[in-house]
Amino acid sequence: MSLIIAYIGKKGCVMASDKRKIAYFGNKDNLAQLEDELYAGKITSEEELTNRAQELDIQIKLSSDGNKISTIDDVVRGEVSSKGAFETKRKRIYGTTNGYQIIELIGSNITSKNSGEKAIIIFGNKYAKAEAEKLISKKWKSSLSLKYMGDIFAEIIKEISKSTPTVGGEVDVLLKQPQYTPQEAQKHLDEIIETDVKLLSKFRQKLQNDLIEKSREIELASKIIDEGSVGKVINVDGKMLEVKLNDKTVAYDGNWKELAGPNENVIMFTESDDVKVGDEVVIEGEDLCLKKDKSSLKCNIILCNA
Repeated sequence: MSLIIAYIGKKGCVMASDKRKIAYFGNKDNLAQLEDELYAGKITSEEELTNRAQELDIQIKLSSDGNKISTIDDVVRGEVSSKGAFETKRKRIYGTTNGYQIIELIGSNITSKNSGEKAIIIFGNKYAKAEAEKLISKKWKSSLSLKYMGDIFAEIIKEISKSTPTVGGEVDVLLKQPQYTPQEAQKHLDEIIETDVKLLSKFRQKLQNDLIEKSREIELASKIIDEGSVGKVINVDGKMLEVKLNDKTVAYDGNWKELAGPNENVIMFTESDDVKVGDEVVIEGEDLCLKKDKSSLKCNIILCNA
């Protein structure tokens, strides 16, 4: 759900994009039908989209905060993407003076790549692209300055947003005008893309690691003991108790790092003056206490089933 318009040539590169984002939730077949109607221009407003989505039992979320274009050094980059069940597909254009490259990625792997020296390039759905091409043919002239081209692209995007909810009325415009020959431009783009895709790969790996860690935390949290025995007191030193965990209990810190396994010792604290070696430590009603008199205990650990 994007519209990006870019000019690349001897004057430099200017790129404009809307900021519309649409998230869908619902039946896959109904979603495909809704998208077909959107891309064909049959749905012309946000109200129509909302009503049609309700008819198809599809939940949608519209927003206008998507940043689809950015600058990297003296290159402008635009990206459209779609998220599948397992991977995100991306299509990117990198533009600078006298050169551009378009790449397609699945995850962080480049699946196709093409390049050129000068062009007007449009990323968008079938309807939005067709409308943009019509308006560009009416308004664009090669004699225009780069800044004025950007203004025209912004006007075109805003005009198209009035006839389709797939394009938003909020617009970003970026331009770069370095001095490059066509050969220098392609060499520079190669370097920029190589670095950018490596950063994407690192970001995806971090995201994957974060998801794995979050899944682990959720799994461990589901094992937190809220009822039952956890161990026995083996040493009393004033208000500080040394407790040996039973063979079914593990202790973690607040970051889910294991501190003590089954049959290992942990430290707890009490306000009671009547604690004896051998007293059983339990959790009752989510409260940590001594079984014999329900006197409260405190500790800076999380107790879970092993």
